[in-house]
Amino acid sequence: MPLILTINSGSSSLKFSLYEMRASENLLLAGAVERIGLDSGVFRIDGREQSAHIPDHDRALEVLFDTLAQHESKRKLDAVGHRLVYGGREHENPQIITPGLLKDLDRLTTIAPEHLPHELKAIQAVSRLHPGLAQVACFDTAFHCASPQIATLYPLPRLYWEQGLMRYGFHGLSYAYIVDELKREGAECGRVIVAHLGNGASMAAIRDGKPVDTTMGFTPSGGLMMGTRSGDLDPGAVLYLVEQNGMSAKAAREIVNQKAGLLGVSGISSDMQQLLAKEATEPHAAQAIALFCYQAKKFLGALAAILGGLDLVVFTAGIGEHAPSVRARICEGLECFGIHLDADRNQANAPVISLSASRVVVRVMKTNEELMLVRHTHEVLRKVGSGVG
Repeated sequence: MPLILTINSGSSSLKFSLYEMRASENLLLAGAVERIGLDSGVFRIDGREQSAHIPDHDRALEVLFDTLAQHESKRKLDAVGHRLVYGGREHENPQIITPGLLKDLDRLTTIAPEHLPHELKAIQAVSRLHPGLAQVACFDTAFHCASPQIATLYPLPRLYWEQGLMRYGFHGLSYAYIVDELKREGAECGRVIVAHLGNGASMAAIRDGKPVDTTMGFTPSGGLMMGTRSGDLDPGAVLYLVEQNGMSAKAAREIVNQKAGLLGVSGISSDMQQLLAKEATEPHAAQAIALFCYQAKKFLGALAAILGGLDLVVFTAGIGEHAPSVRARICEGLECFGIHLDADRNQANAPVISLSASRVVVRVMKTNEELMLVRHTHEVLRKVGSGVG
């Protein structure tokens, strides 16, 4: 019964879960360390919360491992599975973390500067705290590696393709989980669009369980507008910020990743629920919501065209799972694609929100990236013959 810890590290937060791999996956603990490096850090575990001084990721992991040592199982961990947002072209599958892999990934941090450096710090911190503990890298780009090459190309000089400038796609752990669950249910996996709509948002076209195309590209900043990220922009808009406003590349990156999206358009919040609550009284909140739904509808239609039609649409992640009015607005007017929502089911966040007569089934599914991390980690350990499981 392997004991596996998952770690999903951000710039100022660290989410974790502890699973025991029996005949089925058994979740023992889950929580997060938040406000790392800021005043009044917070440690949350199984619904309980306590304040703590957490100056960096090393201290966050010390707090986490101290808590695990007090857990009733008091068993030794078998492995840690890490979510890494980016693996490049070279890393298409989950793998054991080695010094060589860390060196390779460190070279790639310039492509994902908002995510990868913090994720590598977490790996290094675990190595210092538990030198002999197996660690597995699970790449968020891996799911999309099987996409057709034409979907990954940018119309730039070929030199840059050879340097690795291409469309990678992200949220791969979430898409892999949804595909896994559909297969476990024996559900139709023909022409599927999964809409992962959260603070980070993207969509993926999937045919027979395999990736076809996705909205995010070279970085997680592209595609559909998000909580604080712009999504797709005319390249000239970024050049304008740099050239005409005298901005540094760092300042432009901050606007695109941290000050745009729902936050930038509304001027109020990056949180969809907060904006929905203010929609009736705040015109800019209403406009931010309308733009998000407009773009999502446009991308859904484009991906449906790539698939040559639709059998299933899945809404997942925070907005996708909990914002019925957003789902309704995205699907409104898509009857030509065979999408017909049941208003009552949609409002109730039912598992199936389409009408019984709808040619395209529309579902709401809870994603679970942490569980996908556990499954990948367990599988890697079994493949390398570690004797686990």
